[in-house]
Amino acid sequence: MLLRKRITSSITHFPTWCFFARMTHFFNLKQPIFDNGYLLNTANVADIEANINHRKGIGDIHLVHSINERLTKGTNLSEEERNVLSSQLLEEMGKIPNRTHPDVLSYGSDPRIVQRYNEHRKQDDRKYFQFGDICKKMNLYRMENLGNFTGHRSYYLTHELAELEHALINYTVDVLQKRQFQLITVPDLLPGRIIESCGMSVHGVRNQVYKLAGDEREPLCLSGTSEMALAGYFAGRVLQAERLPLKLMAVSRCYRAETSALQEEKGIYRVHQFTKVEMFAVCSPNQSSAVLEEFRDIEVGLFDELGLHFLLLDMPPCELGAPAYRKYDIEAWMPGRAMYGELSSCSDCSDYQSRRLGIRIGTGHNASESDFAHTVNGTACAIPRMLIALLENFQNEDYTVSVPAPLVSYMNGKQFIRRRKELPELKLTKRLLQEDIL
Repeated sequence: MLLRKRITSSITHFPTWCFFARMTHFFNLKQPIFDNGYLLNTANVADIEANINHRKGIGDIHLVHSINERLTKGTNLSEEERNVLSSQLLEEMGKIPNRTHPDVLSYGSDPRIVQRYNEHRKQDDRKYFQFGDICKKMNLYRMENLGNFTGHRSYYLTHELAELEHALINYTVDVLQKRQFQLITVPDLLPGRIIESCGMSVHGVRNQVYKLAGDEREPLCLSGTSEMALAGYFAGRVLQAERLPLKLMAVSRCYRAETSALQEEKGIYRVHQFTKVEMFAVCSPNQSSAVLEEFRDIEVGLFDELGLHFLLLDMPPCELGAPAYRKYDIEAWMPGRAMYGELSSCSDCSDYQSRRLGIRIGTGHNASESDFAHTVNGTACAIPRMLIALLENFQNEDYTVSVPAPLVSYMNGKQFIRRRKELPELKLTKRLLQEDIL
């Protein structure tokens, strides 16, 4: 069944036109509301500074207090000077990372292995081709000679490999719908402030965000993950407590400006654009820990059913970035590369994003605006990494790839992906003469 048909039939409660209207309405976001009682309390400076150092953060809590002191004691400040200092204070407070779950503070710089799955399936008994090599032998993909018209780290998936991409998407969407996730279509273009409110910088020479030409102060950007658009959907809203948690999923293209020159991350392991199925939840503060565990268990179930060998990791503070309070990663064994590669992650961001986006919780008809919601996100399926894991683990010595049982029905009953006899049309003649086709 085509993915387009699935999506069209599943978004009746969140029509696309409403989404775009809402994003336009909230383009001019209100100022973030930080936890001043915690951040501006001098008794917390040492703990906040230690947290910044643990997380390799860029925030400066001493500068925050210095600016605040000038504001509170500067009785002779002009209105303009006060406005400038207030803006600087908000900017510096925004750089302070989220707090860290106490359980992970003792991990140092290494993650804790929570559990190993399907160890008996760890393939290392013979030579396994890397993803790019097996795909070339099977004539299923193209990544070379594309720089002149699609740029570095671009790729084409063809024939059964393209079918496998959509099979993975539909398999994941079906599992999430059974877990009461609402499917929603999101825009790829977002205001820079939405992206920054979710914890990713859009400024500076080196960042992961593609910015469109325009106002540098309020840039319009390509979304790096649908988590940002889903968070932005709730910006400025007061949600009824009895409706929480709200669990959403989205299938979208993700755009990342930064790639890697590392040999183990070559090919489609780290690319500029890819498709991903994202999970996102808005919940009350006392629900976010349980929702994170639910997201983690869903990811484990998805990959376990496919028969992959993988590790579940509880990540240390230095790997949490700015927004996460706690994060789990899943790394799958990739025998062609002879390494474990990150397949997925899920994060409890507590009130980091909601304070910056103004997502609040109310009760009854007279909604109180005193509590900020918590947000949780998780990657249910990142296509390039999933394709690498599947083709490296399930390749056979006759240059076929076995299709995992849960995906067979989404592949029109195909149990194997076989080598294509014909050559891809887009390959250059010069390369065809040089290629040794097995």
